[in-house]
Amino acid sequence: MVLHLEHFVWNVDPILLHLGPLQLRWYGLLFVGSFFLGLYILQWIFKREGKDPALLDSFLIYIMVGAVIGARLMHCFAYEPEFYLSHPLEILKVWKGGLASHGGMLGAIIATWLFAKKYHIDFMWLLARVTIPGALTAAFVRLGNLFNSEILGKPSDLPWAIVFERIDMIPRHPVQLYEAFSYLLLLALLLSIYKKVSAITATKILPPIFLTVMFTIRFLLEYTKTKQADYTWDLPLTTGQALSLPFIMIGLLWLIYAIKEIQKLKKST
Repeated sequence: MVLHLEHFVWNVDPILLHLGPLQLRWYGLLFVGSFFLGLYILQWIFKREGKDPALLDSFLIYIMVGAVIGARLMHCFAYEPEFYLSHPLEILKVWKGGLASHGGMLGAIIATWLFAKKYHIDFMWLLARVTIPGALTAAFVRLGNLFNSEILGKPSDLPWAIVFERIDMIPRHPVQLYEAFSYLLLLALLLSIYKKVSAITATKILPPIFLTVMFTIRFLLEYTKTKQADYTWDLPLTTGQALSLPFIMIGLLWLIYAIKEIQKLKKST
């Protein structure tokens, strides 16, 4: 990134290394790296609560596969359905790009359920703790989008606007950074709550806080983004906002229920 006139110019090559016919992209490095960093977080959690951290080697595979499949399918059928229904083989070409965070979330939840069922771990206990590294992965994905010069913000005259030189010379909201920093704050919030409350309370409250906060952030920041889908909704919402609303509603209802359950536990003890 270099300073150009009044704004920063982002001209970083999205490809980190060329290995013959293969390429190592910043996005891929950040995406995979976030899972391995998340693995260390979960190892600490498992040890802290007397669980066997050796199980996490298998869980890493489950969660990565689930997240990628879910993110890819959601992108194909929520953002570009006409193209992918006409060219179904293109769905398999993940390396061309196109992953949707909402689908990645659903895929990760399904993978967590399958893993918990196979290894006889309480699903809700595991899901609650996965929210912590989940926020980290969300932040790293948005940093990957920054390196790819994608998920662009709307034009802006703000002093921190960025010119994405590979796209055009228009200063834009660095919405990738807005989201990445927001998700890192969410990570800090979840980790702080986890360390302060009991294991039972953490199990009940972390998932709804994650859903409510993350997708509220996503909903609000959509106002600073350019159009991502190749078609329009009948509602005055972007695709990302429409997909976020169910997560927000579920999160809020879940949070209310969790708070009531925690209050009942406190009264009974």
